[in-house]
Amino acid sequence: MDVPVLEITDLHVSVEMKEIIKGMNLSVGKGEIHVIFGPNGSGKSTMLNAILKLPGYSIDEGEIRIKSKNIQDMTTDEIANMGIGMSFQHPPKIKGVTLRNFLYAINRSEDLDDEIRALSMENFLERELNVGFSGGELKRAEVLKLYAQNPDLLLLDEPESGVDIENIAVISKSINKILQKETPMKLRERSAIIITHTGHILNYIDADIGHVFMDGKIVCTGNPKSIMEDIKKLGFAGCVAACIKESKDTT
Repeated sequence: MDVPVLEITDLHVSVEMKEIIKGMNLSVGKGEIHVIFGPNGSGKSTMLNAILKLPGYSIDEGEIRIKSKNIQDMTTDEIANMGIGMSFQHPPKIKGVTLRNFLYAINRSEDLDDEIRALSMENFLERELNVGFSGGELKRAEVLKLYAQNPDLLLLDEPESGVDIENIAVISKSINKILQKETPMKLRERSAIIITHTGHILNYIDADIGHVFMDGKIVCTGNPKSIMEDIKKLGFAGCVAACIKESKDTT
């Protein structure tokens, strides 16, 4: 049996002394794509930031294991070098560093030039990283960064937010390529956690498992598209109530 790519156990995370993650559990296997829904402010982005141990996020209790290794004493760059890549909802602007230099400094892929063309980023290579980029350009640059990193686990924080339908289709095609979606599930090497608020990304990326995240923890797990439909009809609280009822009915 394969070791999970990511295993989170009873995780508690605080930001500026305020507890945001309140005892969450999650296991992501090799090749799995998990999508996480939840209202704004529920702690979804905090979870991703904690996995990478970004500054300002304190792991107070519980543990995060990547490929069975506890990250408690690891630095952000050590975690990234284990094969973890993140696409930020609001990526930082880095002056003085061109997109070209950044990409080729981190590149581990064999066909980066092809993907630069596929994402229509040829004319951005000499521009400073993310400086003056539109919403769609920012997200295309973030996905291109992931393609260059060639990670084992992708952390995607609302990849469709602030992006028009055309750009969602373009970036989703690239994400599917990274995730080897054309390959049978048992042969895939890469996994992902996708945070979404609108659910639009599910029209382009076929996720395996869906979770509802509320008040700092996962409160419901099931079929991603079914969960999304329930959220649209019933809202988050109604979706969770329906999920819990369904779970009781099947046990």
